Amino acid sequence: MKKFEPTPQQVKEQRIYAEWGLTDEEYRMIEEDILGRMPNYTETGLFSVMWSEHCSYKNSKPVLRKFPTSGPQVLQGPGEGAGIVDIGDGQAVVFKAESHNHPSAVEPYEGAATGVGGIIRDIFSMGARPIAILDSLRFGELDNERTKYLVEEVVAGISGYGNCIGIPTVGGEIQFDACYEGNPLVNAMCVGLINHKDIQKGQAKGVGNTIMYVGAKTGRDGIHGATFASEEFVEGEEQQRSAVQVGDPFMEKLLLEACLELILEHSDILVGIQDMGAAGLVSSSAEMASKAGSGLELFLDDVPQRETGMTPYEMMLSESQERMLICVEQGHEEEVVALFAKYDLDAVSIGKVTDDGLYRLYHHGKEVAHLPVDALAEDAPTYHKERQEPARIKQFAEMADFVPVINDPSETLLALLQQPTIASKKSIYETYDSQVRTNTVVPPGSDAAVLRVRGTEKALAMTTDCNSRYLYLNPEIGGQIAVAEAARNIVASGGKPLAITDCLNYGSPDKPEGFWELWTSADGISEACRVLDTPVISGNVSLYNETNGKAIYPTPMIGMVGLIENLAHITTQEFKQMGDLIYVIGETEADFNGSEIQKLQLGKIEGKLMTFDLAVEKENQAAVLQAIQAGLVASAHDCAEGGLAIALAESTFKNELGVEVTLDMAKEQLFAETQSRFVLSVRPEKQEEFEQLMGEKAQLIGHVTQSHLQISAQNGTILVETKTAKTLWEEAIPCLMK
Repeated sequence: MKKFEPTPQQVKEQRIYAEWGLTDEEYRMIEEDILGRMPNYTETGLFSVMWSEHCSYKNSKPVLRKFPTSGPQVLQGPGEGAGIVDIGDGQAVVFKAESHNHPSAVEPYEGAATGVGGIIRDIFSMGARPIAILDSLRFGELDNERTKYLVEEVVAGISGYGNCIGIPTVGGEIQFDACYEGNPLVNAMCVGLINHKDIQKGQAKGVGNTIMYVGAKTGRDGIHGATFASEEFVEGEEQQRSAVQVGDPFMEKLLLEACLELILEHSDILVGIQDMGAAGLVSSSAEMASKAGSGLELFLDDVPQRETGMTPYEMMLSESQERMLICVEQGHEEEVVALFAKYDLDAVSIGKVTDDGLYRLYHHGKEVAHLPVDALAEDAPTYHKERQEPARIKQFAEMADFVPVINDPSETLLALLQQPTIASKKSIYETYDSQVRTNTVVPPGSDAAVLRVRGTEKALAMTTDCNSRYLYLNPEIGGQIAVAEAARNIVASGGKPLAITDCLNYGSPDKPEGFWELWTSADGISEACRVLDTPVISGNVSLYNETNGKAIYPTPMIGMVGLIENLAHITTQEFKQMGDLIYVIGETEADFNGSEIQKLQLGKIEGKLMTFDLAVEKENQAAVLQAIQAGLVASAHDCAEGGLAIALAESTFKNELGVEVTLDMAKEQLFAETQSRFVLSVRPEKQEEFEQLMGEKAQLIGHVTQSHLQISAQNGTILVETKTAKTLWEEAIPCLMK
């Protein structure tokens, strides 16, 4: 059956392009400035996905230019499948994060699973072996069936894919806030290892070289996934299930091994390799040609198809999973076919590299697209959107600071431990296999996950972090804190922060307030990255996270990797033994705006954000890392949501120890969320050396005891059995999920 396709005239007159997200002005540019004729149906489709925000970053390019992206440690910054950072000895770490938010709102299991599958392909397309997956999730409050369903399915999708492909899911974070109810966030990060000599690029160069399609067949799933990711949700509209792909982790495992064998054993014939991700075949092929300054001819009859009668438009835009595009030296195609056949995978020649800078598609013997390749990949319009400070910021600045009312500090502690954002996530991460491949030294549950680098004395610490409530109150300082918190997690694990990847999750950039949030928080992230020497090496942008016109909190998820120079430096957050001394690093102020206790007592957050000093943050991190590397620290935990009392309690849970601590502060300040603080424990015999090294930075506040939390402030005391507190903390989420 031949499908009827609208003529170029009808595409223009019926404004079919507008349904795909192209504006009238963009269509005019294509027709008048680029082609000098009306684009046909297929060509219009190619432009619509390649010029979507998801592929072209047309609204966010000016923002992304702010980020520091280079440094002596950076081997590959943004622009390829993933970023790469040197870790010495000819080795490097490769990492990137991606969002799969809209698909996960519609089909949470497949949305989350294919998010994991896609980010894994980004890593092995660089030539790296994936060693770990982390995630960062945001949901509405756990007080309704829909949110519980989303949590269950997203977690099942992540563990289903990661566990089947045999890559450990080692860390992550989850927060719950009402603003994410209609628009959950599912961000996945993958980390891989590579030798410098094996680094690949996604490029198609060398006239006459062959473009080969490898992996799964192309179906009709995921068409316009990139456009779908660049739109807001409206309830009641038919949600685009067809825009969500379906993943097969067993096929991906074969694809991973086949691609790595190709890269490691046949590097002499491999010119370029790229994942077919967002916008499928058009995106991967156009980008590979554009990066190499070449042209391409593709013969679509040769594309492996799993459905009959597929049109060029459908084939080019499909986002079917588990597919890669490779460019190989002419004459070596059979070598590639034989290699992939060993893994029961298709490897098919579908085109060749030309030198004319044109992108030409043929189907049934006819030319169905004829475009300048750069017009698709490079020349998408860039917009400098209007920005305007949201009214709330001024209102927040004029408010009196929130001060919690605390009658019984013990009750307050127990209530906070049961807040979903603070409560134990064990019931969630238990479903993930965190130990497969047996390199995991620190599994989920501490500040950062740690994996050893086989054959060396080194390890990698990795984390995801972002407190979006802080960004809601002040995007710039909140952006700084997101980077600082991630770095604090790495340092508390014994690592030196190396670089970051990010998922910039925001509302609509078409609203001046939404763009202002993105623009301003990028200033904060950039400044923190400069001060802490953690350049941005990869990432993605996910805008239009709105439901019925209401945006999520600005949520720039920061994924960070750090290097632990010696396995002996690996440090975890739990107290190790009775009698150890407890120190706090950093000052505590009355910082309650945007805090867990404010949300608990007010039911919302408001006010101006705490002051934050990046110089102090850097000093405190450097001091803690120095003490850890000197072998003086038994445990380290960063002080974050819920404040000092929560950090102390969390440090006792794993070994069910207790604390006896006396603090020179009001009981309210036990729950303040001042930044740049750590809780450390030190063995008594190392006290003198530790205090000499730390000087004024460390305050001795007490010691580790057997089984009770006894935390005394000037005007009140917390006294709770550790077991009681731990049970409430561990059972809070399972209880809410029931």
